Amino acid sequence: MAHRRRVSSTSSESGFSSASSLRTFPTPPVEISASSTEPLKGGRHKCKLSGSDNDNKTKSSKCLQSQKQDNEEPNYPDHTQDPAGMHLSGVQQIITAICATDLTLGLRRIPAGFHAVIKADGVEYQTSNISVNVDQAAIEWHERILLPCEPCSKVRVSVYASFELGPMLCHGELLRTFEISVGELLDRSEKSHPIMFQPKQQETVSACTSLLFTVEQQLSDQTDAAILCPPTTPTYHNMDALALGTDAGYRLLARYRRTQNSRDLEQCIKHFEHASDLCPVDHPCRPAVLFNLATAKFASCQAEGRCLDLDIPISLFQGALDLRPTGHPDRTVTQLHLAVALLWRFAKRRVQTDADAAKKLLGEVVGVCQPNSHIYRAAAIAMETCALHSARGINANDLGQEWHAPSILPLSPDQLAKQAQRCLERDEPSALDEVISLHDDALGYYSTGHACRGHLLGNLAMMLQTRFERRGNDKDLDQAIALQSEMLALCPVGHTDRSQSLNNLANHLSFRFHHRSNGEDLDEAITLQKEALALRPVGHTNRFISLNNLANQLSFRFDHRGNGEDLDEAIALHREALALRPVGHPDRSMSLNNLANHLSSRFDHRSNGEDLDEAITLQKEALALRPVGHTDWSMLLNNLATQLHSRFHHRGNGEDLDESRENLLCALTLLRQHDPRQLMVHESIAKVYLSFHRSEFHGTGPGENTDSLNAAMHHFKAAANIVSAGFLSRLRASLRWVLHAGQHLHGTQLEAYATSMQLLDAYMSVTASVSSRHNIMKEFPSIIVVDTASCALHSGDVGRAVELLEQGRTIIWNQMTRLRTPLDGLQTYDDHAVTLMKRFSDLSSLLDKPPASHPEGAPKVDVEAEATRYRRLVEDWNGTVEEIRKIEGFSRFLLPPLFSDLQDAARDGPIIMLIASKSSCDAIIIPHKQPPTSIQLPTDIQKLIKLVNTFQEAVDKETGHQQALTGALNELWNNVVGPVVENLGGLVRLGSRIWWCPTSLFSFLPLHAAGEYRERGKFLSQLYISSYTPSLTALIKARASRDRPTSMPFVVIGQNFPAGASFTLDAVEPELELVRKLLPPPPTVSFSKITSVDATKSRALCALRENTWFHLACHGTQRFDEPFKSAFLMRDQPLSLLDIAQMDLSQHHFAFLSACETAVGDFSTPDEVIHLAAGLQFAGVRSVVGTLWKVNDDTVQRLVKAFYERFCKGGTMNPKRAAQALHGAVQSLASDVNIPLAQRIVFVHIGI
Repeated sequence: MAHRRRVSSTSSESGFSSASSLRTFPTPPVEISASSTEPLKGGRHKCKLSGSDNDNKTKSSKCLQSQKQDNEEPNYPDHTQDPAGMHLSGVQQIITAICATDLTLGLRRIPAGFHAVIKADGVEYQTSNISVNVDQAAIEWHERILLPCEPCSKVRVSVYASFELGPMLCHGELLRTFEISVGELLDRSEKSHPIMFQPKQQETVSACTSLLFTVEQQLSDQTDAAILCPPTTPTYHNMDALALGTDAGYRLLARYRRTQNSRDLEQCIKHFEHASDLCPVDHPCRPAVLFNLATAKFASCQAEGRCLDLDIPISLFQGALDLRPTGHPDRTVTQLHLAVALLWRFAKRRVQTDADAAKKLLGEVVGVCQPNSHIYRAAAIAMETCALHSARGINANDLGQEWHAPSILPLSPDQLAKQAQRCLERDEPSALDEVISLHDDALGYYSTGHACRGHLLGNLAMMLQTRFERRGNDKDLDQAIALQSEMLALCPVGHTDRSQSLNNLANHLSFRFHHRSNGEDLDEAITLQKEALALRPVGHTNRFISLNNLANQLSFRFDHRGNGEDLDEAIALHREALALRPVGHPDRSMSLNNLANHLSSRFDHRSNGEDLDEAITLQKEALALRPVGHTDWSMLLNNLATQLHSRFHHRGNGEDLDESRENLLCALTLLRQHDPRQLMVHESIAKVYLSFHRSEFHGTGPGENTDSLNAAMHHFKAAANIVSAGFLSRLRASLRWVLHAGQHLHGTQLEAYATSMQLLDAYMSVTASVSSRHNIMKEFPSIIVVDTASCALHSGDVGRAVELLEQGRTIIWNQMTRLRTPLDGLQTYDDHAVTLMKRFSDLSSLLDKPPASHPEGAPKVDVEAEATRYRRLVEDWNGTVEEIRKIEGFSRFLLPPLFSDLQDAARDGPIIMLIASKSSCDAIIIPHKQPPTSIQLPTDIQKLIKLVNTFQEAVDKETGHQQALTGALNELWNNVVGPVVENLGGLVRLGSRIWWCPTSLFSFLPLHAAGEYRERGKFLSQLYISSYTPSLTALIKARASRDRPTSMPFVVIGQNFPAGASFTLDAVEPELELVRKLLPPPPTVSFSKITSVDATKSRALCALRENTWFHLACHGTQRFDEPFKSAFLMRDQPLSLLDIAQMDLSQHHFAFLSACETAVGDFSTPDEVIHLAAGLQFAGVRSVVGTLWKVNDDTVQRLVKAFYERFCKGGTMNPKRAAQALHGAVQSLASDVNIPLAQRIVFVHIGI
């Protein structure tokens, strides 16, 4: 029988190092930033201190110390000794070819072309001007240039980037210039030895890295008609002055772009203005003169943020464009620059005509240029940015960051380091994303052998870790470690930077350990840190750093595994580190704090009061070394308070508890309003107040001091509402509030639950990919939603319980579908409402685009591109939603629905929500008009776990013995379904439809098949027709009225032998033919079929879009580890759940999924309901038939026939009839003893 089967407190030593000056920008002292996460108790080691290693300061200056100090002078190549005399006089030398490499490297403008100038014996020869494409590493000039006969004669070679292809005003920007003898040129030509160039002074990379000359010889009396002639002398009397002034302007503009020295830009503008004065209006070079002046003026406007002056460069660009008509070789580059200038002005003034004109210009550029040209690429990027800002409402500051003059290459490492520093100072998400993207681009250009690659790797790793700390995307942290590992590989044993690289990689691994608790990461970190310490013997300037970091990591391992030897070693290391910070040393306070924290940890482990006393003494000394108001004071007070709190619990001295509270309240007052460390202090205060509540102080008995309990909950709540702390920290704080409110049955328990769910939704909303969202869900308690609902039920508010369930479940689906919300109703309002509607639609469309997929192990470049784009838009999308809510009638737009709205889901029959929480298991029956009722079920979490396991084992056995399965179905009836049925009698008549909306463990039970499996027993299937729905909102949307179709396009898709399959599904073709025969004939149904080699992923996707009714017969695979990769297997590649989720199937009516496990979710996140059938309904399909486990071909053939006979009865089809048709088909198979029970109940209906 064939089956359709499943197929830290430590920190990096270096800051942001630049490759030229290689300055170090250290991170803030770790004792402050780290301790802001958690109080000392429980999360103490987050408070430990780590120094900042300045190794880079010495190392960095060595990188370029041999380079020249004035990059305006010629940059000489690596000459060999002049081989004069090796070649005979009287023989003519002719350059026949010149090959140059990397001509665009380091340029900050898009050149029109490149040319070379050869000057010998007072005669100057200029090659043709040749363009270069994006994917072109080298360029060749094939022109014959006459050289002097004498081998010792000198030749000056210059390479230029020009900025016009038409009449050239001057040479352009000088890239390389040098002198070389004719003899050496010939010698290098014979040996094919190129001339290699080093970067210019203050540049890590420079354009034109090599030149290779091909030189031929001929007798001097021979003539050569193909010899390149010197350029003719210009007839215009001021042409020399015009060209010289323009060349000077180019040099100054290039230097300005490199150094950002405003005086260079001012002088550049003066030269270009003088050139404009010299050039007549009818001169062929006039457009180039206007273009150059416009470029410099625009750069000045950008640098100084002057919006009023933008009219000047725009007018100049327009003037140049008017003189470069259609067909002119420089028209497209002029259009590009004019478009960017118009976009800039639009950002400042918001005049729509500017944006429209820019779009038109960019469209013309893209339509004319080749896709591999630099101009095309810059225009395409401009169009994408224009569309993005049009959707979000252009922000001038954002545009200023993103739109400098069009450039083609990454910033230098020096510039990147400065960008990174400014980015962290501003703490702007979009700026951080941009800097990371720029680093990615730079790594693509600086190969493994480049001297500055290591610094780029280190800086990018630090930026990625920073972004991880702020947003929690695992990929950032993994990539940071991969980059640090590559950096270590560049520092083998004996390398001067090895100890620093070891330290930094160890710290990143330690940080990942804190996030994932993988002990192997911590073991590797300690091994690396010990090697780093060994490379820093006594007397080494950075030994303190390795001592401190190794001590902290050993302490982390102690916390993880409980080996006291690790903690003892950590304390010994901290004592040595403290000895290196004697009295008077500015870092002594930091070292005292670290040792105190570790001694406090050892007290927690061994209860040795001497350790705690010493810790408090050291902490007080650390505090005394900081003046009142010092930035460290609040955290030092917090740590001291935590230790005093511990001593109170150890000895019961009320003075310690009082002092702890006073210190914490003082610490709180020292923190500014938006300081994220408030969260940690609030939590510490809350814990102290809980101790007051439990104590017998203040004249009350234990537990009677409700004022202290209320104060504790107040501070837990305050911690969860510190906006500056970020969503992740606030979410964790809210969960601790939930814990303590639940333990004390406090009145804020329900509020704490609701806050947690809001923060979880908000935290997930800034994550671009659905797989990342799923990983986030796995990190938090899977039962928080049902516990929240249970809390509401116990308070007597059944409607609120339903609202909370709907808000906290299927978050991933809800975030995807909210981006597809129609706003047609806004069209009847004013122009502002219509503008908001368009902006919301555009932003939602941009956010809803699927992230780019990359193969495993792909480089970081491009992998984060979609996530970056997503995060940039989230804030603007939220702002637009808030504006829409201000419009009358839209106040609850995209807010969690109220129960009065949700009750409409029960229009066609009652809905039963099943809740399995740690406190109780309940059912909520929701009728259409009457109030909801709740029933406490006679079961609990442990019984449900056992029941789910029993079902799985019984189904997997596939034997004729069905006793285990029937026993489980009996138990399901007795403890769950039976009590619900008893309460349905007054709400719905027998034989009617009911809908199940299970949560948590109930999601894995075949509720529709429950019954008393004995003679004359009761069965649910004999009483009601069951359907399922993943959420009430999904059912309401499925019921929404749609246009009645004039025809019913129905496609059957079958794949009997997909890629990677081990056997053929022989029954697929007969099944598809059976469906065809049973469907109503044309014109009622328009039938099509895709099967065999035609059933590829792309063809299937196309067919699903074009047909609103479909039947799938193939292998199905459910990925419990990555449920969004669950898929229908096609001939070439899988059609995944993610592919389906990103489709708009809002006009689709019906789907029959004849494959295995299409309606079973992920055990780690059951309330997200991530499976193929649910994905189709959330994508828009109204009615879906799926399977709970694997299904065999014999069952499928019989059930498909029975189903479609009923579904198509009377020659028509209705999606509402699917549940009844499936119910009848299953009933018709009940008497067939050849079909096992597990196969008879495998199919389920989802939807209307």
